[in-house]
Amino acid sequence: MASFFSFLSLRSIALILMAIVLSVGTALFARGWIHAERVALAAQSGIREPSAPAMAILVVRDDLPAGSFVKPNQLRWQAWPEESLSPAYIVKGKGKREDFVDSVVRSGIAAGEPITEGRIVRPGERGFLAAVLTPGRRAVTVSINATSGIAGFIFPGDRVDLILTHGIRLNSGENARVKRVSETVLRNIRILAVDQKTDDQNGEVEIAQTATLEVTTKQAEMIVMLTEMGKLSLSLRSLAENSIPLARPGKNQRSYTWDSEVSPLIASETRPIMVTRGSKQEEIRF
Repeated sequence: MASFFSFLSLRSIALILMAIVLSVGTALFARGWIHAERVALAAQSGIREPSAPAMAILVVRDDLPAGSFVKPNQLRWQAWPEESLSPAYIVKGKGKREDFVDSVVRSGIAAGEPITEGRIVRPGERGFLAAVLTPGRRAVTVSINATSGIAGFIFPGDRVDLILTHGIRLNSGENARVKRVSETVLRNIRILAVDQKTDDQNGEVEIAQTATLEVTTKQAEMIVMLTEMGKLSLSLRSLAENSIPLARPGKNQRSYTWDSEVSPLIASETRPIMVTRGSKQEEIRF
């Protein structure tokens, strides 16, 4: 009799355990099914689970070739996935767009590409002048003063003509004399820097001592020679004339002025004429 009751107790326990397992399994199955249905409904209705917010970084709007100046309208903020964010990128809120305006591109940047500190150089920084130079051009510096430098009214980016004033020896011996002349030797030269300033944003008029010019290799050699021949002066050009090619004036374009043209007290050059009278020749100067 006792064994019979023991058998019933074991059977009851087994049934209870089986019921518990079935209940837990049913609950887990129902929970999974409900979650799957919710995901399916969300997908059908276009609802997406919220993702991590994207960061905004500074990129360029248009292609910027090497040597070009960065303007405000060439920069914009663009959303960027945080997982692909580089430490070199300029993140909105941590960097300013204004910090890159008027800088010069070291190497070309494609449209939509992030701009970084390593891709640009700012005025006053080492290597700025080399970045500003047009490929194939050279930089040469000449001395100027208040008179030859247009009283300080020249700024980087302006274009000028170079005028040389020097003396020319005429004749020899007792008739030797020196006449002075001013001539335009180079035209449409771009000003790269005035003293050690390479930007034109200040706008203050200052009397500079040097001007750095952008020229070809041959013209750089010419300017060095011209500084030994006489006094160089700068003649400011209109901005509307910047399309004229940088060149030395040709024969038909040469402009020069002799000292006798500006002062009536200086006699113009006399030219000898041989006059024959019978068997005698006489030299007459006019």
